[in-house]
Amino acid sequence: MTDGTKKRVKRDLSGWLVFNKPYDMSSTEAVGKLRWLFGARKAGHAGTLDPLATGVLPIAFGEATKTVPMVQDGTKVYRFDIVWGSQTTTDDVEGEVVATSDVRPDTDALLAALPRFTGVITQVPPAFSAIKIKGERAYDLARAGAKLDMPPREVEIDAIEVIANDATRATLSVTCAKGTYVRALARDIAEALGTKGHVGALHRARVGAFSDADAVSLETLEAAGAERDAILLPVAAGLAALPEIRVDASQAGVLRRGNPVLLTGRDAPVALDEAWASQRGQAVAIGYVEKGQFKPRRVILSR
Repeated sequence: MTDGTKKRVKRDLSGWLVFNKPYDMSSTEAVGKLRWLFGARKAGHAGTLDPLATGVLPIAFGEATKTVPMVQDGTKVYRFDIVWGSQTTTDDVEGEVVATSDVRPDTDALLAALPRFTGVITQVPPAFSAIKIKGERAYDLARAGAKLDMPPREVEIDAIEVIANDATRATLSVTCAKGTYVRALARDIAEALGTKGHVGALHRARVGAFSDADAVSLETLEAAGAERDAILLPVAAGLAALPEIRVDASQAGVLRRGNPVLLTGRDAPVALDEAWASQRGQAVAIGYVEKGQFKPRRVILSR
């Protein structure tokens, strides 16, 4: 280059990073920042986290991006605050207040209301969300002033726990499936208690097998320098929810060429809808077992 600087070489890096996303950073910004920090050629995230939310944002590099759907489908755990007494346009602290109430539910009333929000329930997503309506993101339409009729959707909530509650706000923990909108949950719980509410704070504590215990801050990554790669988890970390099929080096070579292999041995499965093949702990392929054969759908290259 004419100014004497060298263009940064992008690396074929593969693995998972459990990023502790800070407040006021979008998921897209996080991917861009970490891709640059690691010098990675390819990166993506497993499940959008709102800019105003903090916590677990799994980042996949290289071959790990092939395992993103498995992580996205994992169970989520969120810790969140409901601010009592006001509803906002965004159902969080960023929006304008559109309705208020003087009602402040006590803890007994809150606990009594929560069973109706567990199991399979119907939610109306917030207007300020990433859902597409006629090809446009809902939040873009909402910011432009459009009045949206958000389509309801079914979501599954495993459990809700009350951590604290007072006249100002409640802190809760929810364990839920993919697609749940915590902002809508907070709004609806408040409505069910005869008041108004919005999310005052939101932290994601778990996505599938990845939790706060694994999460690494931006400050730690920046300070790690040459040791940064050692923080990454293997590609296989994104496959923890699937049955593992162990293969030998010869079978691994066959699978990586996109061909099936016959599974032998007393405990070899005959049929599985989804599984992953490993060789010495490293991911080889994602696929399924049919009539005793492992058939690859996605091949994981060795890097």
